[in-house]
Order: sequence, then structure tokens, then C-alpha cells
Amino acid sequence: MKTLTIIPSRLSATRLPGKPLLKINNLSIISHVFRKAQEANIGEVIVATEDQEIADDVIKNGGRAILTSKNHKTGTDRIYEAFEKLKIKDVDLILNLQGDEPAINIDDIISLNKKMVSSQSKMGTLAAIIKDFKDLENENIVKVITKKDLNKDEFSKADTFLRSSPNIANIYHHVGIYCYSTETLRKFVELNQSKNEIENRLEQLRALDNNIAINVALASSSPIGVDTKEDYLALKKIMEYKV
Repeated sequence: MKTLTIIPSRLSATRLPGKPLLKINNLSIISHVFRKAQEANIGEVIVATEDQEIADDVIKNGGRAILTSKNHKTGTDRIYEAFEKLKIKDVDLILNLQGDEPAINIDDIISLNKKMVSSQSKMGTLAAIIKDFKDLENENIVKVITKKDLNKDEFSKADTFLRSSPNIANIYHHVGIYCYSTETLRKFVELNQSKNEIENRLEQLRALDNNIAINVALASSSPIGVDTKEDYLALKKIMEYKV
């Protein structure tokens, strides 16, 4: 099966405007993510963006980018426009990698793709074990409740996604990566935003609200996403120290 990775990115993030172009080790966050996706070696990688500055940065650093509309409400809508514009033939799966997680584990990307292929799944994502109970109340950290315990060998279906939760069984830290069959992606973007999705600011709820099952695989770790300036400075310190 052929997988195409598309990374949605834009400069106008509410909490940290301009974050895709913030530098870590003299390389922008978006170009770090692009290189991680390339290193996973599961197919072609493209950044979908409404901003010429992001496209220029990605291209300058050896990547490929495509410009999309500024009117998209979600990253998935942006990905679908890019997919339609690219007209790449024989694509079976679209991998949606978040542009603000430069520390994502390459092995986790590969694992999700392998499970999607082996199970012929329509939509899948990742989640990691929560190690700090404070994360349960942190609304910047999205959680997923699964129907059964996650293990490294197989998927479990998502029951729901939420921003804050008590400590209950089968709750995990959701990792911002999705993989869809092209047919499921097309179906998803044709649906109206659901009330749940809008209220919780979680687009994956649109799928569950319309009976599209989401399979969840266990990730090896929870990458630090960059939502705030504090996140950026913490991740910059970690990644630059490792080098």
C-alpha cells in the first residue's frame, strides 16, 4: 500500500503565532517535523500551508511544500485540499503529521503506518501512557479513552477524546498524528463540523460523531507539542542539549 505524508502548518496559531518558523538548532520547527517524516521512509512527504514564508522555509531546507487556502477550519481540511491539488496516483493512505511536534518518535510513525496496512484500517492514531497525573487536568494535553488497554501489538478502538478527565481506566495521552484511507479522508471532509467537535476544539470527534471508528495504537512516548512559548523554550533546551 502507498502512503503519502502531509503536514499541515500555518503561522497564525492563536497561542503562539509564528511557531512553525521558530528555530531549534538553527532549523525551523516545521522543517524538523518534515525531516522526521522523511526519516520514517514510508513515502513522499509534503507540507501543506497557507503561508508563503513556511513554504519557502521548507523548500530552502530541502523539503516540498504546497500552498492551500487560508479559509480552512481544520488541518484535515487543509490536507485534503493539498491531496486533491497534488494529483498523486495510487495513494492508499494519507498520514497527517502535526507540524508542531518536532520531537515525535520516528519508530512511532512507522508503527502506525504498519498497523494501518496490516489491519486494513480506515482511520488510526497514536496514544501514550500518562505518567504525570497533572496531565489529566491540563487542557492543552488531549486525552483519549479506549475500549480496552493499549498494547504494542494491536489497535484498540477510541471511545472518546477529551481535554480534561478524572483518572479512569484506559485513558491515554493522545499523540497528534492520524492516518486515513483516502476514502475515509474524503468522507470526513464532506461532513459538517459536529457540535462536539466545535465545543471541545477536537476535530477527531467529528469522525466518532459520524460513526467513523478510530483505531488507536500505543506510542512509545508522548512528544512535547509546542503550544506556548514555555513549551518552545523547554523543547529547545532538550533538543539542543542532546546535540
